[in-house]
Amino acid sequence: MIMHHSQAVEMTALINERTTNKELRALGARISHSQAEEMRFMQRWLAAIGQPTTMHDHHHMDDMDMGDMDMSGDTPPMPGMLTKKQMDALAKAKGSEFDRLFLEGMIQHHGGALTMVKDLFDTSGAGQEAELFTFATDVDSGQRAEIRIMQGMLAQRP
Repeated sequence: MIMHHSQAVEMTALINERTTNKELRALGARISHSQAEEMRFMQRWLAAIGQPTTMHDHHHMDDMDMGDMDMSGDTPPMPGMLTKKQMDALAKAKGSEFDRLFLEGMIQHHGGALTMVKDLFDTSGAGQEAELFTFATDVDSGQRAEIRIMQGMLAQRP
C-alpha cells in the first residue's frame, strides 16, 4: 500500500502548477499530508515486524508474493491505481480539465484503498493487531469521507 499512497502524493504534487481552484488545492494538501503520514506509519510498522519498507529492498523481493502484478505500466499493480496513460493525461492537463481528471482519478484511487482494506479484513486472522486494525479503519473512514467530498466537487462542476 506504500506504492499506492506514493501515487496519490505524486498526483497531489501536480495541483499547484495545474489549477487555480482553491478548494481543490486545499483538498490536495489534505490528501498529500494524510497519505504521507500513513506511509510513514506503514514504514514504521513494516520495519517493526522485520519486513521490507520499500519496493526497492531487492534483497527481500524474492520473499514477497507479488501475485500477478504487472509492473509494465499498462495495468496498475494495485486496486485503484491510475495507469501510466491516466497519469500522463493528468500531468498534461490544466485548469478545469485537470480538476476533473484529478477528482475522477483520486476517487478511483481511494476506491482501490477501500478494496485493499476490505481484502485485509476479509482475510482470516489479518488486521487483528490493535495498531494495524486502527490504522486500516482510519484509512477506510478517511478515504470514504474524501470520496464524498470529491463527488460533491464533481457534481458542482459546470
